[in-house]
Amino acid sequence: MTGQTELPSLYIPHGGGPCFFMDWDPPDTWNRMRDWLAGLIDTLPARPDKLLVVSAHWECGLPTVTTAPAPELYFDYYGFPPHTYELTWPAPGDPALAARVGELLDAAGIPCEAEAARGYDHGVFVPMKVAVPGADIPTVALSLHHSLDPAVHLAIGRALMPLRSEGVLIVGSGMSFHNLRALRVDGAVPESVAFDDWLSAAMEGPAAERDAALAGWEAAPGARVCHPREEHFIPICVASGAAYDRPGKKLFSDQVVGGQVSAFAFG
Repeated sequence: MTGQTELPSLYIPHGGGPCFFMDWDPPDTWNRMRDWLAGLIDTLPARPDKLLVVSAHWECGLPTVTTAPAPELYFDYYGFPPHTYELTWPAPGDPALAARVGELLDAAGIPCEAEAARGYDHGVFVPMKVAVPGADIPTVALSLHHSLDPAVHLAIGRALMPLRSEGVLIVGSGMSFHNLRALRVDGAVPESVAFDDWLSAAMEGPAAERDAALAGWEAAPGARVCHPREEHFIPICVASGAAYDRPGKKLFSDQVVGGQVSAFAFG
């Protein structure tokens, strides 16, 4: 990609732990999500030169970017089969992209820190191992701000908007439904359907209304049932902010163990 094509920003589901790389009952539990992720890059207007992934599994006092040129994998999940701790995804890091992220955030008055030691957590490597199996796109991870304030993350996204014309795919990695205690095998969690209907309408509406909806997301139907804690929701704010006035579009939706989960593109 030459940088002439503007990429969308994305909010994607990353599943549960290493879900795409193990057996489940029923066996097709995660297949539809896995298959969608596997085809994701081919749906873009151009293949990205670099990835910036905002992971639900990393929170810091300030937005923080990974700077390692060759990050290892950070297996931040517990109690899964031994083989899931032997997964590989050797995508290179990109110190230059990390510096560019810091530059853009600083220009917007948003302090940023760098982290040289942290590897790719499972919010990064699990979905990207499916989407980019060749691990051939340099990748930088960006943390959430520990406030989990939607307005803060919308502002972070706006600051990073120029990256979309610089060959960088901005990916918010979370889950639009994330309440493990509410999951069920005997039908949909009704609150997840109501929340997904609200989210879909809000994300596909006018940008100003979209940002207002995200800022007030707790008032949405079923919001706190779907997100007792909102770290898996907040990455969508970065993706939406990075689109500014561009439209949003639902790309994927599936019901997984009773929870309705969707993905969106902006731009």
